Amino acid sequence: MDQLKKKIVEEGKVLSPSVIKVDAFLNHQIDPVLMKEIGEEFASRFKELGITKVLTLESSGIAPAQMTALSLGVPAIFARKKKSLTMKDHLYTSKVHSFTKQETNEISISKDFMTEDDHVLILDDFLANGQAAKGLIDLIEQSGASIAGVAIVIEKGFQDGGRLLRRQGIKVESLATLSSLEGSTITFETQEVSS
Repeated sequence: MDQLKKKIVEEGKVLSPSVIKVDAFLNHQIDPVLMKEIGEEFASRFKELGITKVLTLESSGIAPAQMTALSLGVPAIFARKKKSLTMKDHLYTSKVHSFTKQETNEISISKDFMTEDDHVLILDDFLANGQAAKGLIDLIEQSGASIAGVAIVIEKGFQDGGRLLRRQGIKVESLATLSSLEGSTITFETQEVSS
């Protein structure tokens, strides 16, 4: 996705050799045209897999997940990090550690929205160490649903998450894979990684 890479280069801010800030278009202010393109691209990559739900984690994954679900014609679900007054029981729960925020959250989704009949696409804004994907996989496994694959907007190819998921035989599609952020320079993998 050339448009995504262009946005990353022009509007991304490298904060350290392992952290890039893309809040100008992806996870704070959202570029709706780019999100539509991202949704259509993921839908084209996963359309033959019989997906029934798109699952993400609040909040940064919601925009691309919603647009992907729209393009696929299926519902999007987001796992909540905080339980509301109306969401206390009848939940699948898991724990997720955030590399960027350096905190662990209990995530949850209602058992009403995912069952053993579902074939679920996991979607997230970033893939670094794979902790968010691992937590979402846990929720899917608890429900008895099957995993169609993992769709990632930006993968940090220099961290282990993508390799670990691919070794498990999970189809992982990343739209932009960073090979390095060293020296405050954004470098993409020349050959995008997918499985």
